[in-house]
Amino acid sequence: MRHLLGILGVLAAGVLLAVSAAMNWRFGISLGRTEMDGQIYGAASAAADCLKALVPFFFFAAIRNRMWSQAAASVVVWVVVTSYSLTSALGHAALNRFDTAGQRTLAADNHKDLRADLDRAKEQMSWIPQHRPASTVQGEIDRVKTQKAWTFTAGCTDITGKQGRDFCQGYHSLNAELASGTEAKALEERVAVLQGKLEQSNQSGGAMMAEADPQAAVLAKLTGLDLDKVQMAMTIFIALLIEVGSGFGMYIAFSQWRLHDRKAPSAPAMVSTISTAAVAVADEQPVLQPAPQPAAIPKPRSGANDNRSAPAARLMAPETDVERYYKEKVETQDGSSLTATSLYEDYCAWCEEQQKEPLALPTFGREFGELGVQKAKVAGRVRYIGIALRSERELEEDKNLPALSTAAA
Repeated sequence: MRHLLGILGVLAAGVLLAVSAAMNWRFGISLGRTEMDGQIYGAASAAADCLKALVPFFFFAAIRNRMWSQAAASVVVWVVVTSYSLTSALGHAALNRFDTAGQRTLAADNHKDLRADLDRAKEQMSWIPQHRPASTVQGEIDRVKTQKAWTFTAGCTDITGKQGRDFCQGYHSLNAELASGTEAKALEERVAVLQGKLEQSNQSGGAMMAEADPQAAVLAKLTGLDLDKVQMAMTIFIALLIEVGSGFGMYIAFSQWRLHDRKAPSAPAMVSTISTAAVAVADEQPVLQPAPQPAAIPKPRSGANDNRSAPAARLMAPETDVERYYKEKVETQDGSSLTATSLYEDYCAWCEEQQKEPLALPTFGREFGELGVQKAKVAGRVRYIGIALRSERELEEDKNLPALSTAAA
């Protein structure tokens, strides 16, 4: 389960890092005067954004190793690349949000104009009097022009007598009806065109929104702030989301694998150190014995370079100060225990005797726990179970042990 969470975290952080790098690349391209310059700026921006995700690993590793200058340099680099990446993310987010909102506003205004034109055309159609189709009226006008009264009145320009007036009045009524029919036909065609544009607008942009930026509009109503301030806050929030997620996402995701944890030494490591000490004592015994064994004296020493003894020497890890302190000052004793504070104070005193720099208390506690000593919390204090500090007399006896064996020999 832990590895699954780590994999999912790395994937999510990788997506954020890729998005942030792409935004930096596009922003860097826009800074170039030529295409080559733009590519150079874009590559540098993307590389800086990737470095932003790696700096936390370098920083905490430097802190762990007490390399303060490298830690300070990591902080400076992280501040610079993160500030640059944040500005590019802000610019990209603002450009997209405001450009999208502007396009929505333009589409909404265009839709409103089309709707207003359509309503106006339909209203104008309602004003037109009742009429017959224009083609029918035009046919009657053509028939009227074939009558004798049309000739007597000179095309209704020289009207005399009641018969001429009645004829021309009918002719003008037909012309008015024809005008109404022609106007109605034009309005019908305009209504059809407007309806087609509205349908095309709905198909290309979907349903028209009442607000150009619905999210900002809702937040503005909930908070009582101006729409511009809400849009600015949302732009900053999106930029921070991308930058923080891409900057620390990888470090947090890789924490599932505990990259900086040291593996505890196995039990045979302690045995190997004891056996090494025994071999050293055995090497000294032939020198102290008076029996003439000339070939036996150089044999162990030449064995140090023997190929058969080399693998055993390579299996032994170098001894740390904590392991040396454990061998020299701590003994196993059932029923006894030591507090972490008293053990650390004795360790500091031992380091002072050995002229060594003591480790910090958390580091010492971690390395001492890796030796396999049981630890428990009793009455609010951390205690190590089953060990005790060796007395001064025992230490003196251990130091005088070679002298005693020489006297016995």
